[in-house]
Amino acid sequence: MKTKFYTINWILAFAFLALSGCSDDFVEVDSQDENSEDYFNTPEEYDLALVGAYDLLQSTYLNVMLGEIASDNTLAGGESATDVPGIQEIDDMEHTPVNQQLRDIWSWMFAGVNRANYVLEFQDKIDFEGKNEIIAQARFLRAYYYFELVKWFGDVPLAVNERIQFGEQFDIARSPKEDVYALIEEDLMFAASNLPATQAQEGRITSGAAQALLGKAYLYQNKFAEAAAAFELVINGPYSLVQDYDSIFEPEGENNSESIFEVQYSDKEGAGFGCLQCSEGNVAVGFNGIRNYSGPVFESGFSFNVPVQEVVDIFSEDDIRKDVAILDIEAWAAETGATYSEGYEHTGYYNRKYIARQGDLNTGDANLTNPNNYRAIRLADVLLMAAEANFKKSSPDEDKARNYLNQVRNRAGLEDVTLSGNNLLNQIYEDRRLELVGEGHRFFDLVRTGRAAAEIDGFQTGKHELFPIPAIEIQLAGNNWEQNPGY
Repeated sequence: MKTKFYTINWILAFAFLALSGCSDDFVEVDSQDENSEDYFNTPEEYDLALVGAYDLLQSTYLNVMLGEIASDNTLAGGESATDVPGIQEIDDMEHTPVNQQLRDIWSWMFAGVNRANYVLEFQDKIDFEGKNEIIAQARFLRAYYYFELVKWFGDVPLAVNERIQFGEQFDIARSPKEDVYALIEEDLMFAASNLPATQAQEGRITSGAAQALLGKAYLYQNKFAEAAAAFELVINGPYSLVQDYDSIFEPEGENNSESIFEVQYSDKEGAGFGCLQCSEGNVAVGFNGIRNYSGPVFESGFSFNVPVQEVVDIFSEDDIRKDVAILDIEAWAAETGATYSEGYEHTGYYNRKYIARQGDLNTGDANLTNPNNYRAIRLADVLLMAAEANFKKSSPDEDKARNYLNQVRNRAGLEDVTLSGNNLLNQIYEDRRLELVGEGHRFFDLVRTGRAAAEIDGFQTGKHELFPIPAIEIQLAGNNWEQNPGY
């Protein structure tokens, strides 16, 4: 920001004044730092700024992990009842406005919004071939970060095509979530219309990713007809279910034919606990890992986010998804001779989709630099959302809902269902849980469908649908924002 550079100039000015006392040549000293207002002079600078906006996607590891722990799928785990208190509080539905992990989600997602808006603030500075695609990617990223914010916190400050500068927080209000969703929809429609169906560089956003997230945003607002139409375009796109289900969450399964949007992680840079959002690796993978593990295939970790017996038991014996989603550590140890320690709230199970595998570079702190990509949106997820949307729209299409559901079930080795009415809807819900266990969607699925109070211990209707705005953020805004209900 310009303020930073002006401050540097004044510091230099007073320093020269103290030394010379008789000359005013120092007044026009140029800063040695690059001014953000003077950037965006070449296509390369636009792309570099866009890469900076992509970078905050890697910090969404926390959203994924806590979205699972807040649900009925897993327990917090860890070393003890005081290991990362904020995670333990969310698991127990005892979180407060001073929860550090919730503040991290707030600040990291707004950092992503600000970086995307930095590109959009200067979108008209120069013209060049391919600029529309860069703008479309920036708008998708803004929509993605705002979708996370509205999902977690409801009404949030809304910034459009400009950064929120220091000092402006006193004058910016929390916008109604309807307004936030309206911007999300506009951004994603623009992105879908201006992005290609495929990208040469893995991880870059495509029109299909924008269309899928648009459908999801509609679904979260109960706009079922719009959601069904958006998902239909994705289903008819260049995607197909991976038939080798065992490979989906292995290194060779990254960016596969089912992947619509995937957060890219790398093990090529080190990381430390002082800046977890700086890590290029998937931090959640280390947190989910097996405590003090020694054995084949996997690596050690901190034993957070451990699946509960209930979710293990709802898998049928012939459902091939079970062994991909759940690692039974006792059976694995008996089979391979592996050793491990039991952590806090040990259930005997681990989130096999996202625990560390052997074979990466182990750069720096190995628990923070795992290269496992997060499959943020995949075709099976879209098929199940489309099934739900087609069932719930004002003119229901149960045949299409069953078809989409059965595509996912068949790939899992299960027979078609011929259900109808509420039995069909409940089966869609159950298969969505089984297909996506460990991927961070369950809590928000329960909330948006009104089932959270019945399924999550400690959940209070009218309070826990949203998480509290971090108290420090309210204070920094001059106490002008109301806290979410119940906190």
